[in-house]
Amino acid sequence: MVFGENGLFRINFDNYEAVNIVCSICLIFIMFFGGFETNIKVAKPVLGQAITMSTLGVIATAGGVALISRIFLSLPWLESFLIGSVISSTDAASVFNILRSKNLALKYHTDSLLEVESGSNDPMSFMLTSVAIGLLAGRSINIPLLLIQQIVIGVSVGLAIGYLSVKLLHMDLLPTQQSHTIFLLAIMVLAYAIPSHFNGNGYLAVYLCGIWIGNAPLTQKKYLIHFFDVLTNVAQFQIFFLLGLLVTPVDLPGVFLPALILMFALSLIVRPLVSGLLLLPFRPDFRQVAMVSWSGLRGAASIVFAIGAMLSNVNLTYNLYNLIFCMVIMSISVQGSSLSYFAKKLDMIDTSADLRHTLNDYQEDSDISFIKVQLCEDHSWANKSLQQLNLPSELLVAMIIRNEDILVPTGQTVLMPCDLLVIAAREFDDQENFILSEIVVDKQKLYANKKLSQISQLNERRIILIKRGVDTIIPSGQTLIKPGDVLILSKSQI
Repeated sequence: MVFGENGLFRINFDNYEAVNIVCSICLIFIMFFGGFETNIKVAKPVLGQAITMSTLGVIATAGGVALISRIFLSLPWLESFLIGSVISSTDAASVFNILRSKNLALKYHTDSLLEVESGSNDPMSFMLTSVAIGLLAGRSINIPLLLIQQIVIGVSVGLAIGYLSVKLLHMDLLPTQQSHTIFLLAIMVLAYAIPSHFNGNGYLAVYLCGIWIGNAPLTQKKYLIHFFDVLTNVAQFQIFFLLGLLVTPVDLPGVFLPALILMFALSLIVRPLVSGLLLLPFRPDFRQVAMVSWSGLRGAASIVFAIGAMLSNVNLTYNLYNLIFCMVIMSISVQGSSLSYFAKKLDMIDTSADLRHTLNDYQEDSDISFIKVQLCEDHSWANKSLQQLNLPSELLVAMIIRNEDILVPTGQTVLMPCDLLVIAAREFDDQENFILSEIVVDKQKLYANKKLSQISQLNERRIILIKRGVDTIIPSGQTLIKPGDVLILSKSQI
């Protein structure tokens, strides 16, 4: 807003179409990561409540806001329904940015409930918005058929692409971690494009695809999570910057009072009633219902859906973009700033839990790393028990993979040739006194086409790793160094 036409920099920007395209793409990234980081196992106890809130809850919220708009603002029913549909979804990014920043784990799996609900209710809001726009435009719409088509195509395509993606990742066709990242970027766009082309719900497909991939066992998943976490944050900043640039602040006073009335009614009447009635069959604690009610923050998706409605050129009493923009800012400012305080007053903070357990990006706060050791036929450990190895206490053989079996070993477990050992050990963190350098081997190097045992170490440096194309080799004395190899050498600075 500071950069906009009424701000300090006076940039005149009103290109709704460009903002709609950019923000819609950003929503694809946000919804994919929302599914990717959802831990279904942890959320399982509240999965029924979350799905109920993200489907029936969205419909009931849209209806409640429509009723308030009709009664207090005297708006036509279809326009009232459009406003309710656009603002009916909660924002996962807003809720979890607050919970994460305060590390607020909530009792009764409420954090998981909010995570799944807010991550999955945008598709339903999008469907209702599409229906409302179609009715306002005078199109003949078979509403049940449209909703079924959107859901069936979105669910089937999203799950199918997620399933096939995991299968391909497990086939190790992609040699590097970077290629996994690029592959998943392509997959999330594909998961949106295919169902959208066939009039399905692309956002629902992207979210379900993210859930399937995020809950599958993948190598180096934490690096994927870090990448998509950063990408999603950039997408969120991009959305809010463009939305602030697009808004005209001098026009906001005209919709401030209607926005205040609707946000007041939504936060204090509609959301609590919907939450209480829909969660009642699950016999929740009263404090959980109150926490869910107050955690219904509105966010960027609602404003993006409002832009789509503006581009449809339907006649509306209020500027829908400005109205929804004000409601979202009010929600984030009032509910967002008081969420942690509200949780403390309700005694809903679970001090014995960690919020990150509800997410797939949870990593233990420790310096433990895992390495693998493959035993060959003549390995000195083969045919010995773990007890006989006299390993240091800082090393622990955590798992043995033998053929297709996974063994949890004890001291009496005898190691066999071809066993794959997974060993836990503490990370080395004295990085200041341990430096790495690399040498690219060409045909002119003295040690090209020689075994490692045939060359002397360079200046007290030791070759600890060889990069050969996409392969990484842990060298031994018999390792043959080839032209094109990249030698990674270590040296102490002490």
